[in-house]
Amino acid sequence: MTGQTELELAGQVVELVRRLGGPTAQAEAVVTRADLALTRFANSGIHQNVSESTVGVRLRVHVDGRTAAGGGSVVTADGTSDLVERTLAAARLCPPDPGWPGLTPPMPTPDAPPVDEATAHAEPDQRADRVRAFVAAAGGLSTAGYCRTAHRSSAFANSAGHSAYGRSVDAAMDGIARLDGADGVARRSTDRLSDLDGAELGAQAAAKVRAAADPVELPPGHYEVVFEPAAVADLLQNLSFYGFNGKRYAERQSFAEPGAAQFDRAVTVVDDPLGGSGLPFDSEGTGRRALTLVEAGTTRAVAHDRRTAAEAGAESTGHAVAGGATWGPMPRNLRLSGAVAGPASAVGRSTTGAAAGAVVDADTAALVAGVRRGLLVTDLWYTRVLDPKSLVVTGLTRNGVWLIEDGTVVRAVRDLRFIESYPRALGPGAVLGLGARAVRQPDRVDGAWWAAPSLRLASWHFTGGASG
Repeated sequence: MTGQTELELAGQVVELVRRLGGPTAQAEAVVTRADLALTRFANSGIHQNVSESTVGVRLRVHVDGRTAAGGGSVVTADGTSDLVERTLAAARLCPPDPGWPGLTPPMPTPDAPPVDEATAHAEPDQRADRVRAFVAAAGGLSTAGYCRTAHRSSAFANSAGHSAYGRSVDAAMDGIARLDGADGVARRSTDRLSDLDGAELGAQAAAKVRAAADPVELPPGHYEVVFEPAAVADLLQNLSFYGFNGKRYAERQSFAEPGAAQFDRAVTVVDDPLGGSGLPFDSEGTGRRALTLVEAGTTRAVAHDRRTAAEAGAESTGHAVAGGATWGPMPRNLRLSGAVAGPASAVGRSTTGAAAGAVVDADTAALVAGVRRGLLVTDLWYTRVLDPKSLVVTGLTRNGVWLIEDGTVVRAVRDLRFIESYPRALGPGAVLGLGARAVRQPDRVDGAWWAAPSLRLASWHFTGGASG
């Protein structure tokens, strides 16, 4: 960045808009430097170690009642000038924007938690150490996956005089162990690389895949289920994008009804962007704080940016995202919590025979122990929304499914296809227990994560085998 700080560059871009667009032009700019590093492994060996450092500028302008946005990564004087000129030209070609909510006024920004400097500046050998531990713990099985670290510093400035700055870091590991065509998975996201235990994750993945031998077919139907955190993370992600989204709510395409008891009383969902070392402001410069979306089963709120808040007669909740005019505001740091399932149970108590190892933590064991007949599900994938309003989703199980009988995991099951309404499955009386510990699951979206416990549900609709 030729010595410029992110905040200085954001201010310069905004000032350039006013010079080229006239004194009435409104502008907001976000400058983000991202240092991303990835150590990837396959066939139980590291095959790729990459890192990149990029600087990106996002610009939104409002001129003569018209709004346009643009972005670029060339931060020289010529590059930023070209970005401003292109975005102003685009604005003049756009239709009028009567819903323009105006710019965020000067306001204090919440204090973000301090970042872990060791993670921000992690070296390749530190990631490699965790990969080595994962591979060793798998005990000779074929393994694959990645360990990554990310450090972002971001600055915001607008022509109303508001500015903000923040940093964030995260570390994540996602790996599989493979045996006879089956995969066992373990994944974790944290704010500190030192909190990632490669040996623990490798042992979990290996235990899973060894327990997946000789799976049987089960007929379609409604089954009681115990979802592990990886599967619960998919529920949270879809609830976030399609349900607690203020744009979809305004368009009547969301299931959310604030004030209504739509979920089981065991369920509380909070968007907690500063619960980790997240940025303290959104893409419009609004401060980010914890937002309770569901409290003891009752829907309390949906997420807003400035545009959806103006339409609803509310205030922004700090959930503006790049491309929000299209996608709407989305809470991307959901944490599910609630009533604990019951007394803790030792890991392995609910496993036997060939299925030993399917249960890898005490929370899941406690939930499994209460199931008369049902399924233990590791992961959901390839999930697609069939009906946004009721949030009916179809998808597949992945990385391990087991039959539970009388509180005991008895054998592996072939992957199953499902069609289910996520709000209905979590509705009043449907949640039979949650684990005490929420395990943070990584997401491919920058800065997004889902903190999920294991979850026991009364019913989940499986429509047949995955190949059907």
